[in-house]
Amino acid sequence: MDQGDALALTALGDPTRARILRLIRDSEGGRALVGRLAEALSLRQPTVSHHMKALHDDGVVVREPEGRRVWYSIATVHADRVDALLGDRFPAETKPDLDRIADDLAVRFRGVFGRETVHAKVVESCELLARGPRSSMLASRTATFAATRLEALARAESTATGVPRVLFVCVQNAGRSQLAAGILRQLAGDRVAVSTAGSEPAGEVRHTIVAALDEIGVPLGGEFPKPLTDEAVRAADVVVTMGCGDACPIYPGRRYLDWDLEDPVGKPIERVRAIRDDIEFRVGGLLNELVPQSSGSVPHNK
Repeated sequence: MDQGDALALTALGDPTRARILRLIRDSEGGRALVGRLAEALSLRQPTVSHHMKALHDDGVVVREPEGRRVWYSIATVHADRVDALLGDRFPAETKPDLDRIADDLAVRFRGVFGRETVHAKVVESCELLARGPRSSMLASRTATFAATRLEALARAESTATGVPRVLFVCVQNAGRSQLAAGILRQLAGDRVAVSTAGSEPAGEVRHTIVAALDEIGVPLGGEFPKPLTDEAVRAADVVVTMGCGDACPIYPGRRYLDWDLEDPVGKPIERVRAIRDDIEFRVGGLLNELVPQSSGSVPHNK
């Protein structure tokens, strides 16, 4: 039995433990006290403490002493699997005001695209995002995704040259492509434009990916998994694929690279660090090709 199977059996085989994990996960800050869990579940504190000990012994939760209080949070290494086993964490979202979003973007892209084009891209972007896992931020992500697509479309239709543009594509756009994009943005600054996409995007960037980037001082910012679109490929100078097969369309004049990388999904943080370091090495080489005489690396301990 592997680690994932053991987690499913010991942690979520008991419905009380599943409810405890859901409460912890959805609490403010992603952590909770035994007393508050007991109150929310209408259980005695010793009963909840018994379950917390079992979860802690399995490595599913971590203890964070704070004075006389002890907070519990879900271990980073298990956070993605807990999400998968518990299901959707988000309440039903309010329907995005697509007309309002289109009005704002029409102002931003005035002189480049008419409102009809902008509105169509907004509607399509919302539909694409809604096909994937639900998010409580569908409206803001729709606005961001539509703006990104309009910018890409403008670049694809322009003959002007600028900084080199790199598109990283993996299956879920929640692991390898986010690692590569974050590191390249950190190393290149404004010398290279970076974007990402996924052939089957997940709902959120993996917790272990965020942690692995944070360890080396690379912020994820507001990045989130996005579907692969035609204009994203057309706007890129270099397209780097990572395990997404033939999902990426081929256009003449683009450089295509396929990096054979281990998928970090479900892997312990130690393996994610190794994948991150492999990606950093490749990204450094690519940057030196795109911007000759570039140097430097993200400081971290190998």
